[in-house]
Amino acid sequence: MPTTAARRADRVRARAARADLLPFLRAWLAAPLRVAAIAPSGPALARAITAEITPASMPVIEFGPGTGVFTQAILDAGVTPDRLVMIEAGADFAALMRARFPAVRLVEGSAGDLADVTLFGPGQAGAVVSGLPILSMPKPVVRAILATAFSELRPGGAMYQFTYGYRCPVAEAVLDDMGLTASRTATVLVNAPPASVYKIERK
Repeated sequence: MPTTAARRADRVRARAARADLLPFLRAWLAAPLRVAAIAPSGPALARAITAEITPASMPVIEFGPGTGVFTQAILDAGVTPDRLVMIEAGADFAALMRARFPAVRLVEGSAGDLADVTLFGPGQAGAVVSGLPILSMPKPVVRAILATAFSELRPGGAMYQFTYGYRCPVAEAVLDDMGLTASRTATVLVNAPPASVYKIERK
């Protein structure tokens, strides 16, 4: 059951999500396959995808922060701005994130194409939180994103991915080939649309 503080934070995030609806719709109209949703994620989903994030998870990497709903939840979980990096491919969302979270480093580019970018260093991160629409992406792109995540994650680290689908958005064959396993950690019916959270780890 959420605490009073959590409910208060949810109300703040819900107001922010409503305010972000118009810019989110503009981004979706400009690139529907990249955004793959017509509304920002809600506060309940933000809480669910960051449920296991604590200061011990630092440093943390976020893929596809969008309007920053998950970003704020990561910071609320105790991750300090200097121990969080956001990766955003959309120029409009990147500009928004720079304005909203000036103390958090932002890398503008694709999460699957960061070979020339140093984040925290190989094997350093404790968690990757992903708002990317992996379900709508080609398998080679998904593999590249997972390769980036697990090159950065230390042993025991995990990637948290949400989906609007009925099963894990990463195909079982891809998980097996990469030595990974996935488990559903939450289903959020009050999100619009309903969503599930998966934790992806090394076998």
